[in-house]
Amino acid sequence: MDITGSNTVLKQIARLAKQNNVEAYIVGGFIRDKLLNINISDIDITVIGDGIAFGKIVASDFSTELKGVYKRYGTALLELNSNKIEFASARKESYKSNSRKPDVEYAGLSEDLARRDFTVNALAVSLTEEKQEIIDLFDGLTDLKEKVLRTPLEPEKTFSDDPLRMMRACRFASQLEFEIAGDTFHAIKNMRERIKIEKGKTSVVSQERITDEFLKILASRKPSIGLNLLFKSGLMEIIFPEVHILEGVEQRKDFHHKDVFYHTLQVVDNISQKTNNIWLRFAALMHDIAKPATKKFIEGTGWTFHGHEDLGARWQKKIFTRLKLPLDKQSYVEKLIKLHLRPIALADKSVTDSAIRRLIFDAGDDIDDLFILCRADITSKDPSKVKKYLENFDKVEKKVKEVENRDRIRNFQSPVRGEEIMKICRIEPSKEVGIIKKSIEEAILDGVIPNSYEAALEYLYKIKDGLIKNNS
Repeated sequence: MDITGSNTVLKQIARLAKQNNVEAYIVGGFIRDKLLNINISDIDITVIGDGIAFGKIVASDFSTELKGVYKRYGTALLELNSNKIEFASARKESYKSNSRKPDVEYAGLSEDLARRDFTVNALAVSLTEEKQEIIDLFDGLTDLKEKVLRTPLEPEKTFSDDPLRMMRACRFASQLEFEIAGDTFHAIKNMRERIKIEKGKTSVVSQERITDEFLKILASRKPSIGLNLLFKSGLMEIIFPEVHILEGVEQRKDFHHKDVFYHTLQVVDNISQKTNNIWLRFAALMHDIAKPATKKFIEGTGWTFHGHEDLGARWQKKIFTRLKLPLDKQSYVEKLIKLHLRPIALADKSVTDSAIRRLIFDAGDDIDDLFILCRADITSKDPSKVKKYLENFDKVEKKVKEVENRDRIRNFQSPVRGEEIMKICRIEPSKEVGIIKKSIEEAILDGVIPNSYEAALEYLYKIKDGLIKNNS
């Protein structure tokens, strides 16, 4: 099989390796994905000897420079258009039990491949041999054919060297839709405590690396595969306890699964069919996160979870902080969690335009994402119930469009601005300005006045004296 194919960059690197008598190999994910017919732009090249030195030769030939040079590990990154190429010295590594950083020594190809996480990532192809035969020392081709993830060495050794590989097993299983070999999964269950990050103590794995793997699972075509493996292995209990405790929480079986955890997995899969927006997927994972904390049994009704949407939204601050997620995405996730029950309540024919206006106002530009979440939240196995709820959402979306087209409420503010309020009311900057502005906005939302400058100005003259007097 021609691994380099029509990749002109790889053909050029192969030419340079031959010219400079460098023993170099394509290794790992590029070969795996090529065999699986998956497009990939990241390439790992292992050099017997000095990988950084060869990387510099290649960079010079392409009239550019290396990035991310790490002499300790003998690695360097070269970015060429859409290609990210990592050059690495073939090496063997040994880890101390309490250290994130391995001791590194130059090694031969077999030792380098043995240190890799899974057999399907331990494949190599020479860049200098005329015949491109796949070097497969650990039967990775068989595992690739059988869609199995297995470690090259004893799994305890592989996971002890880098406990993050337990997360990577769940991630690759989710991305590639592979199974984890029995002995490999058994080792993950037995060694799961190694992933722990204890406050005030040196951890083998950083939170950033754990979170990166978790988000890659969430970004996969069917995230439930990886999420369920995290749960069954016991890793979820350590890295994301709020999700772990959803399992076994019983709920009314109307348009949901009876178990909150498995309902949540289905919602995440549903939404992943509609969007690649990782934060919308994360909101789907989080939408029922506070159900265990708000669970209450009411005779004649069953299990209820009143307020779980508000509490779940409030929890996001601690979750984002602990997982080191980007804080600029927090308010978006909070909003979707808080509002996810609102649309279905508006399907009733008696719902006023005021309620619709308030939904549009509260959701703002995220209202379309909110409806994607609401539709994904229907996980009943009864087709008639699914059809009924989807039709209800159609009705609400139609109302939203009608009201939005007429009243232009999305992201609106009082047509009369703060400076004009101060001038007309003869007041200095103060809380009274905000109170008056809010009163005008509420009047528009309630349909008391239309969303126009003239109507808002007239309303301001009508209410200003009473509001100033009551707040003075």
